[in-house]
Amino acid sequence: MTVRRAGGAALGFVGGSVLAGLLVGVGVTPVLAVAGVGTTSAIGVFDSLPEYIEIGDLPQRNEIWAYRGGAPVHLADVWAQNRQALPLDRISDHLEHAAVDGEDKRFFETGGVDATSMVRSLVSVVAAGAAGGSGGSTITMQLVRNIKIQRASELPTAQEREAGYEEASERSAQRKLAEMKLAIGLAKQYSKREILAAYLNIAYFGDQTYGVQAASQHYYGKDAADLTPAEAASLIAIVQWPERRDLSTPSHDADNVARRDVILRSMHDQGHLTRAELAEALASRPADSVHLTPPEQGCEAVTRGAEFFCQYAVQVAAELPQLGPTPERREDAWRTGGYRIQTTLDLDLNGQQKALLDRYDPNTEARFALGATLDTVEAGTGRVLTMTQNTDYDRSAHAPATATSLNYATDEAYGGSKGFQVGSTYKMFTLLQWLAAGRSPDAVVDGTRQGRSTWTQCGRTVDAFWNPKNDSPGQSGPYTVRAATAQSVNAAYASMAAQLDLCDIRDVASSLGVHPATGGELPANPAAVLGTTSIAPLTMAAAYAAVANGGVYCAPVVVDQVTGPDDEQLGGQSRTCRRAVSTTVAATAFAVMQGAFHGGTASGGQTPDGATLFGKTGTTDDADQIWLVGGTSRAVTAYWQGNTDGGTSNLRHHANAEGTYAGTRAAVWRQAQTAVNAALPAG
Repeated sequence: MTVRRAGGAALGFVGGSVLAGLLVGVGVTPVLAVAGVGTTSAIGVFDSLPEYIEIGDLPQRNEIWAYRGGAPVHLADVWAQNRQALPLDRISDHLEHAAVDGEDKRFFETGGVDATSMVRSLVSVVAAGAAGGSGGSTITMQLVRNIKIQRASELPTAQEREAGYEEASERSAQRKLAEMKLAIGLAKQYSKREILAAYLNIAYFGDQTYGVQAASQHYYGKDAADLTPAEAASLIAIVQWPERRDLSTPSHDADNVARRDVILRSMHDQGHLTRAELAEALASRPADSVHLTPPEQGCEAVTRGAEFFCQYAVQVAAELPQLGPTPERREDAWRTGGYRIQTTLDLDLNGQQKALLDRYDPNTEARFALGATLDTVEAGTGRVLTMTQNTDYDRSAHAPATATSLNYATDEAYGGSKGFQVGSTYKMFTLLQWLAAGRSPDAVVDGTRQGRSTWTQCGRTVDAFWNPKNDSPGQSGPYTVRAATAQSVNAAYASMAAQLDLCDIRDVASSLGVHPATGGELPANPAAVLGTTSIAPLTMAAAYAAVANGGVYCAPVVVDQVTGPDDEQLGGQSRTCRRAVSTTVAATAFAVMQGAFHGGTASGGQTPDGATLFGKTGTTDDADQIWLVGGTSRAVTAYWQGNTDGGTSNLRHHANAEGTYAGTRAAVWRQAQTAVNAALPAG
C-alpha cells in the first residue's frame, strides 16, 4: 500500500485543529474512553496515521486476441481477479444512484467523512467490541478499506496476506480512525467522480467477481451500462455482505431483496426513481433477471485447438519488456492486468489443422500414447500462425488420457515437453554445411551401409565407430547428394558428414535457432547428424523457414502488439532476424529439398495448387517418431506424430482411419499446407 505522511498538513474538511472539539462535541469522547482511548490519545493516534493512500491500478483482466478472416478477434481473458475497470460514463446511472443513495447519501457534500455517520459507526464498534458493529462508513471510507484489502491480497506469502487482511478488516475504533483520515486524504486528492468510479470498480460482488462490470456480466449477462434500477440495486446490495447476498444461488435471494428494497426506496426518496419505477422495481424478483454466466477464465475456455498456443502466448507476453524492466516489475504488471495482447494466431488455419489431427491422429488412440502437432511459421517474420495438437487441453491433476497440459510444439520451459527425436529432418543442416563448404549438390557419395571410426570434430580427428543402417534394404551404391536427400539415404549422409567437421554441422544448426528442447547445446557426434537429439517442432519449423527466407533466420514470435491499460500501443514481441547462411546456399538447399515431393520420401505431399515446395521427412529407427517439415517461400509447416511416453510403438504398423499413421503423413501435411498456401500464396 502506498502511503504518504503529510506532517501536520490540514486534514481537509475535518481539520486536525478541530478534531478534539469534534470528538467532544459529538459525544465520541466517552465512547472512546470506554474502549480505553482517551481524547488526547485519539488525537495522537489520528495524527500518527498516514494521511494519504493511492487508489492505484486495480487488478483486472488481460485480454488475448487472435485473427479470424484477417481481422482481430477476442480469444481469451486471463486474470488474477475477475475485473474489468470502467469509467463512470460506461456505468449505468442507476448503479451510481444505487451506490450513493444506498450507501452514502451525503457523498457529494462531505469531505470523505460524514460526522454523523462517523459517530454512529464508532459508537457501534466500541459497543459491540470484537463482535463487530454496524457500518456507518462513507463510500470514501469503504474505498479505503477495499484498497487496503486489495493491497493485502497482493502480498507475497499467505501469512502476510492473511495478516494484511485482518489488519484491513478488523473491527476497532483505531481502524475506523485510520479509515477516516485516509478518506479525508482521498477526498483532497481525487474528485468525487474518481472516488465513485474506484469504489464501483474495486468492490467485491461475491462468487470471485470484482467490480460492477464483471458482476453485471456474471449475474445478468449484460454490461454495467445496461442495468435496470432493480438490477443495479441488487448488485449494490451485495457489497455489504457478499457471502449472504450475492446472486450465485437462489438461497441468497431473500437477503438480497431485503437490502435491495431499502436501496430502491432511498433512490426514490432522493428523486432518482419515480413512484411507478419504484413500484415496478419492488415487484421484480432476482429470478426474473439473473442469468448466471460463468466467467471464462484462461486458455481452457478458448476455441478448441487454440488452447496450447494461448498458454504459450500468455507465458511469452508475461515476460515482454513492455511490462517492465525487471522480472518482478513484469510480474506485478501482468498481475495488475489491463493489457490487450494481439497474438499472431490465425484461427482459420489453426482450426483446419486441428480438424486434420482429430481425423488422422485421434486422441482416443488406446494402443499407445499418440501425440501429434502441426505448427506453421511465416518465413521472413517468424510469426507463428498455427500451433495445435491432437490432445485436449487440461491442467488438472486428474486429466483424462485424451488430454494433457504438455505442449508438444514448444520447449520444456514453455510447455513441459522435452521434445522429440527429429530423425532425418536434421539432415538439412548437413546439406547446408556441405553447400557452404563449396561442395556440389550433384557430387556423388557412397550410400552403402558401412562402419566408420574416424571423424573430424572441431578441427580434431576423433575415433567413434558408427554404422548407421538405411531405412530401406535396397538403398546402396552411389548417390548424388540431390538424390540422397530426396530418398533420405542415411549411409550417404554419413559419408557426407565424414567429409565435413561435425562441429560445423552443429554450428549451422545452431545458427538457425536449433537447440535441444530441454536446453543446452546441440551435440557434435556422428549420430547427431541423423537426428538423435530431441527438439521441439516449433524450433524445426522456424529453422526451415530460414531456408525459405533466403538464409535469414527469424526467431518465432507470437505477439504482434501489446496495448497497455491506458490504451497506449507498446509494440509487439521483438523480432530477431539474422543471416544464418548465404543466399546462394539457402537457394541451392531449397532447390535440392524439392526432390522430397517429386519421387522422394514426401511423395503425395505436393499441394494441388502447384506451389513450389521444399521439405524433408524424418523417421526414427523404430518409426516411433514421424516428421514432415517443409513449405513454400512464404511459410513452413512442421508435422510431428509419435509416442509421447517413451514407448516405441511403430507408427508404420498401427492403422488409423485412413491407413497407417506413418503412411498418411504426406496426406495430412499436404492438406494443412494447402490451406496455408491459400492464405499466403507463394506461386
